[in-house]
Amino acid sequence: MTGERKFTVRNEGFVCANCGREVPPAAKSCRNHCPHCLYSMHLDVHPGDRAANCGGQMIPVDILYNPKKGYQIVHQCQRCAAQTKNIVLLDDEIQPDSMDAVLAIMKNKV
Repeated sequence: MTGERKFTVRNEGFVCANCGREVPPAAKSCRNHCPHCLYSMHLDVHPGDRAANCGGQMIPVDILYNPKKGYQIVHQCQRCAAQTKNIVLLDDEIQPDSMDAVLAIMKNKV
């Protein structure tokens, strides 16, 4: 079906490939980025599918505001330059995203 949004629920803990910190699963959402440095990995074509063949590190390059989704991190792959958007998890009960890291990204784009 054309235009169908594909989303596979996958909320797993991991060790950040950028800063080396342990990242537990999120409390209410699917976490795919480090809450400390905000880096991610290029693993998915559609969220959670693990179908990307790249595996490059996704660097946080921007913060956008979407009225329906809230603040989002724009990640860009350091290997293939693909970009994705991921919801900022400032209110996660287990391990919220670093407000300092979010503000640093916003400051760097000005």
